[in-house]
Amino acid sequence: MIENLQRADHRLITKRIIIRVILVLDTPTCLGSGDAEAPTDLALLRDSISDRALLTGSSLGGALRNYLHEYEQGYGENEIRQGLVTKLFGHLFRYEGEESNEEENQSPLIIDDAISSTIPVIELRDGVKIDGATGTAEDSAKYDLELLEAGTEFFLNFELLIEKDEADLKKALALALRGLEQGEISLGMKKRRGFGRCHVKEWQVWKFDLTDPGDRTAWLLFDRECTKSPVITNKIADALGVVLDEGEDKRDRFTIQATFKLVSSLLIRSGQAETGLAPDVVHLKSHRPGKIDPEPVLSGTSLAGVLRHRAERIVNTLEKPTTIIDEIFGPDFSEDKTKEAKASRLIVHESTINQTTDLVQTRIAIDRFTGGAYHGALFQEQPIFGKGDENLNLEIELRQPEPYEIGLLLLLLKDLWTEDLPVGGGSSVGRGRLKGKKATLKRKSSEWNIEDDNNSNLRITPKNAETTLEYFVSELVKYLKENHNNEPSNS
Repeated sequence: MIENLQRADHRLITKRIIIRVILVLDTPTCLGSGDAEAPTDLALLRDSISDRALLTGSSLGGALRNYLHEYEQGYGENEIRQGLVTKLFGHLFRYEGEESNEEENQSPLIIDDAISSTIPVIELRDGVKIDGATGTAEDSAKYDLELLEAGTEFFLNFELLIEKDEADLKKALALALRGLEQGEISLGMKKRRGFGRCHVKEWQVWKFDLTDPGDRTAWLLFDRECTKSPVITNKIADALGVVLDEGEDKRDRFTIQATFKLVSSLLIRSGQAETGLAPDVVHLKSHRPGKIDPEPVLSGTSLAGVLRHRAERIVNTLEKPTTIIDEIFGPDFSEDKTKEAKASRLIVHESTINQTTDLVQTRIAIDRFTGGAYHGALFQEQPIFGKGDENLNLEIELRQPEPYEIGLLLLLLKDLWTEDLPVGGGSSVGRGRLKGKKATLKRKSSEWNIEDDNNSNLRITPKNAETTLEYFVSELVKYLKENHNNEPSNS
């Protein structure tokens, strides 16, 4: 009788795996609510009952799915129907080349909404678009946003339902969650400008064999009185019994990790002065896990803006089209609203600045006609000054790099390295100068190292590194020459 009541299309779930872990934010994170009536332009999403920050399961699932897709297929590739992504996260509505929908597969992975462990501490950030021609803020281009403070914790809960393809499901889940483990997955808005970086603490994994009466009972009583002990580990692959092959990573990226000395004062404006308890202009500071006081930072948005402006200047100096700029940094819709929207392929991380001291400077505007002080123009600034030889580490990543694009990044690195490209505000009075100390460049299995020997001499390794790096720059010149006649110049 019972057999007759069982439908043929019911899933026969034989095993369940429950995974719990604490996620910790390493940098400020914007989980936007989309509320147009909020006091800020981009308000945080909160739980309606507890008023704590809310990380939805759909957002987390989307980040995990995208990471696994890029790992399996590479950046910019279309998703395929037969792959680890579709087995773990289910099928899309339609795939490229399909005339009609085929049989769909529901995701066997359940991801719960997560609520922050405490009432969130909010960090406010201002943003503004800078006019490349004048170097000043554009009219009506200022915005503000709410960010979750770094160190905020979320309690994550995953449950995997296994019906078939157990080995593939475990492998796919291990790959996706390892992205969180290694800090390679960012959450929320402006991920490509340093926000939303995170890591996890200590996995707890329970495995239930539903064909075993004891495990079946333990699963039913899991949230109340489950007596089954979890596997506790720092490696999710070990807990799931999966061996992962690094050679399966299809992502192609060029990374720069460079250490700089701050040779002059640095001032990136923050909103702290609006409290009325600080000087008129104060350098941007942000809280970091394990630190009592906020740390001075070089924001990813500021650094990306500086790099884009200098890249445009390099291309315009050669009187070439600026298509390469849009390809790397994303299109600028203020000049042409018909451009196709696409995300920046350049990831610029936010960097903390070490060994610094704050000094308040009082300045005043001078009346150019009389040569005296201008009435009502007295103001104070509080920049930071570096101490020691290594003050900040910059991390930049370019996805799907072409040789000529790497060449452009090398020219930008050279300008930063030689104090020719200031960052932050007040560059006209000598602020924001950096001096390069060492850098590591990587692409796939290749690695190049640049180091300053403190005598204005560079040591570049390995032996063929100079030839390889010069090749990238020559490819940039070649590309600009070939594309000069195809598109109009924006100079």
